[in-house]
Amino acid sequence: MGNRTVIVGHDGSPTAGLALAWALDYGAHCGARVRVLRGWSMSTAPRPASMTRGYVPPLEDFEAAVLQDLRADVDATVAERDSDVEVVCEAVRSAPANALIEASHSADLVVVGARGLGGFKGLALGSVSEQCTRHAGCPVVVVRDEHSSDVERLRELDELIGE
Repeated sequence: MGNRTVIVGHDGSPTAGLALAWALDYGAHCGARVRVLRGWSMSTAPRPASMTRGYVPPLEDFEAAVLQDLRADVDATVAERDSDVEVVCEAVRSAPANALIEASHSADLVVVGARGLGGFKGLALGSVSEQCTRHAGCPVVVVRDEHSSDVERLRELDELIGE
């Protein structure tokens, strides 16, 4: 135990919150730290406070706005869980799936929600979670709803991932 890293993709959706809650419980169980990533682009980033009419701020201001939103989402879930797991938030200027897949190569586990904010609501699995399950460099947990966010089976997952 110890030194494990769990990556969580978080786009602000309800299932991303469930995925983070699951990762926090898992991290508490096995002593892992949790890295929460939010991929972003200019079209998906919130408007930074420095943006005014006729002035487009530098990329760093957009990244800071993304990170501020992500931290607000993460802080709410961490407070609910009363977790003392080490949590690091990162805004990555990249397609979300690409950011998670890249990060997976130096992680022990990736946790994502089944459906995010975009795409077609009728699909059981969103494009980001599907890409992660196909291309990640480590095991992937897909949290579908509040029932699948139960961490009772953590011992089985420990055996799958290995000590």
